Amino acid sequence: MTDSLGPRGKFAVLAPSTNTSVQPEFDAMRPPGVTNHHSRLVIPNSRVTDDKSFLAMMDNIRVALMPALEAALTCEPDFVVLGMSSETFWDGLKGSLQVRKKLERRAKRGIAMGSDACRAALRAYGRGIRRLGVITPYMPVGDAQVRRFLADCGFEVVRLKGFCCPGPVAIAHVSERELRDAIVEVNGPDVDAILQVGTNLAMARLAAIAEFWLDKPVLAINTATYWWALRQNGIEDKVEGFGSLLLQH
Repeated sequence: MTDSLGPRGKFAVLAPSTNTSVQPEFDAMRPPGVTNHHSRLVIPNSRVTDDKSFLAMMDNIRVALMPALEAALTCEPDFVVLGMSSETFWDGLKGSLQVRKKLERRAKRGIAMGSDACRAALRAYGRGIRRLGVITPYMPVGDAQVRRFLADCGFEVVRLKGFCCPGPVAIAHVSERELRDAIVEVNGPDVDAILQVGTNLAMARLAAIAEFWLDKPVLAINTATYWWALRQNGIEDKVEGFGSLLLQH
């Protein structure tokens, strides 16, 4: 039987309980006939001051991931979308593929992950996209994992701005002005595209504005992930307000 409100796709979305950006941004991109059903990875709003405390937060995320997936599967979704990204970049491309394989084995259905989505989105713009400016909310240990993953995929990180946010909730407190300044900081004539990771940084709307002025791809991870979920399910709708990725690819 087809879901009455989601005849085109019923997406289970997994995001940390501390994340207040994924749900509104994904819902704003949702085409008619697609529904999003959020399941939370229950983690504390732990204080993050250095690499050690960042790694402790990562351990909390890993412990909470499978229970959130189990809860989401009870609504019998067509597809699973990860609204958390740090774990998907860990240990490079090989580690990312292992995470996806583990989740697909349990879910028995397709998975859209931030790492896969970023790689696919960058490649959608062609072979000319190789040198990147990157924005993250992470501590240096997390930034290093993003650099490693992108290098494994054949991209060069020219400049990276890490906000070193003091906790998972605080990531959503980074303002559009601060994100704008970060875009300017990592941009340059030597940069082919700008990529923002960390799903609680609310940059989907701003990325579309920046892309227009800079005349180059500016990709927010929530836009890339939802685009990847739609396209993997054969949903080719063009969604306005979030940049060229959802409009032209």
